[in-house]
Amino acid sequence: MSGKRYGASVLAIALAGVLGGAGLAGFAGAQGKPESLLPPGFDDPAPAPSPRPSPAPAPQTGNAPPPVSQPGTAPVPGVPVDPSTLPPMPSITRGDLSRLPSLEALENMSTEELDRLLGLKPKSDIPAGARRALTRIGVLATDEGGLPPSALANQPDKLVRAVLAGTRGPMVSRWGHILMRRALASRLAAPLGMDPIEFAALRVGVLNGMGEYALARAVVQDVDSADWSPSLTQEALNAYLGSGDITGACPAVRLQGSAREDGEWQMWQAICNAYAGESALAASQLDRALFRGVAPRIDVLLARRFAGAAGRGQRGVQIEWNGVEDLNPWRFGLATALGEPLPDGLLDGAMKDKGGAYYARAGALLPMLPATQRATFAGRAAREGIMSADAMVDLYSEVYADPAASGDPQTHAATLREAYLAADPGARIAAMERLWAAGAALGGGDGYGARVLTAYAAARIPADAAHADTAGELIAAMLAAGLDGNAVRWSNVVDEGSLGWALIALANPRGGEVGQGAVESFTSSDDSDGARKSAFLVAGLAGTGRLSEGDANALAGDLDFDLARETRWSRAIARAAEVGNPTLVVFLAGLGMQGTSWQQMTPLHLYHITAALTRVGMQAEARMIAAEAVARG
Repeated sequence: MSGKRYGASVLAIALAGVLGGAGLAGFAGAQGKPESLLPPGFDDPAPAPSPRPSPAPAPQTGNAPPPVSQPGTAPVPGVPVDPSTLPPMPSITRGDLSRLPSLEALENMSTEELDRLLGLKPKSDIPAGARRALTRIGVLATDEGGLPPSALANQPDKLVRAVLAGTRGPMVSRWGHILMRRALASRLAAPLGMDPIEFAALRVGVLNGMGEYALARAVVQDVDSADWSPSLTQEALNAYLGSGDITGACPAVRLQGSAREDGEWQMWQAICNAYAGESALAASQLDRALFRGVAPRIDVLLARRFAGAAGRGQRGVQIEWNGVEDLNPWRFGLATALGEPLPDGLLDGAMKDKGGAYYARAGALLPMLPATQRATFAGRAAREGIMSADAMVDLYSEVYADPAASGDPQTHAATLREAYLAADPGARIAAMERLWAAGAALGGGDGYGARVLTAYAAARIPADAAHADTAGELIAAMLAAGLDGNAVRWSNVVDEGSLGWALIALANPRGGEVGQGAVESFTSSDDSDGARKSAFLVAGLAGTGRLSEGDANALAGDLDFDLARETRWSRAIARAAEVGNPTLVVFLAGLGMQGTSWQQMTPLHLYHITAALTRVGMQAEARMIAAEAVARG
């Protein structure tokens, strides 16, 4: 028998002793006095003073019976013990034995798992006074822009659960994404009757679906890992993988031990064991995973390379991409963290697939990637709301400063610099127009990522009638970053009924009521598909209260939609606004804004969203969403 298997056998016997501890205690009562291991004199008591002589007892006649130990008392030395007086030894049932792990499982356990199995380590080593409370979970307080913490405390759990469970994708609106992210990150109390851990798992799942992996990780870290449920653990793993923080999940992975048996969990266990100093155990786990095929070979090889980085580099791993035809989040995350280049065409092919947006959303913010590579992802992240205009300018500034940069990223960085620094405003506008025309290379879609990139450059253009022809595009770029004050300066330049006028009519924080005739002038020149821009303009003006009810209904009728039409969703968001619950309004708005294109948004949905947001005091958000709808419709 090998030494390792012998140790596991001894441990199994020890575990059996833990289950039958009461029986062993019964045997202890039958043993004699234990022998001292100390030298003579170390544990001998001090000699007692000699007692005074006492009269000798009268001699006994006959044979006296020997003393016998009484039940429940300590045995008398030198006196035999009657077995019938001992308490019965508890038996070990088959159910008790079934709780013992197998020898293979014992060999595969880390030190922490063994300690926990033997009861040597508690479930959580965080002192009770230092544990995080579950009354409010999130990272954004009210004084930091978070929503009211008790807004959902008295709401029915079924409604909130259904809304969050049904929100699993990106938003069509950049500003809707930003608003939803703010609500999900707020420090919120769980709805009435819902477990706070379930509430956290639902919110983290929505953040992951939106591509907000770093923020999802932050919300997860607001909950002690000892309190994680299986669903929260899975969403946490997705967040850690998407944010490139592979070892960040290790406290929970090692704490939960063998809670799962799937291949991904086994590989994560091995990685975490390696970074905890148990490199030999990690190597054996990954060897076993490779031999048994618990995961594809390339996935295990990447895990071995990552785990090997925790040791002294004595075990090199050659990554073999031969025969790998598809990419997945594990391969992308591990290869990126390791600096392992992906084969030519593998990432490009994945980006064209239905789930290819994952790699752009995750890769845009991964700090281990070079700026030129992140720039290829940043356009999508910007138009979806993941990256801000500031972050985009910082990224392209880094690209411009890189002497090794080439291709589209270098060209776009140089053009952006011209949009900021050209002496003539006309030359700056021309540089921005080149970036707008390169929308396919800046995130694809409708090119809105280029508008985000040029937002601050557009705000530097003086409001001059000489530039009235491009005023609409400039204002759309400004509003992509929320620069409504800069946009309003063009009010006296744009013509009534133009795109610039429509955007200012929606975004102006001090805007008043708009007449039916002005809207009709915009509609008459609208060349969008199905007059969608005009429909969104009417819905946005009606929702923010800038059209009278009669004008709104008349204009909507001309554009073939009915503002009075109700659905189950519209009744729910209207009711949430009626009771003044901004958090529930935002969650319901996010549910209604799911999609990948503004073609999936209806004017009726836009009307109910902007009306509800306006009613709960979020007029700024309603104005930006409405203006974005017209700009992108």
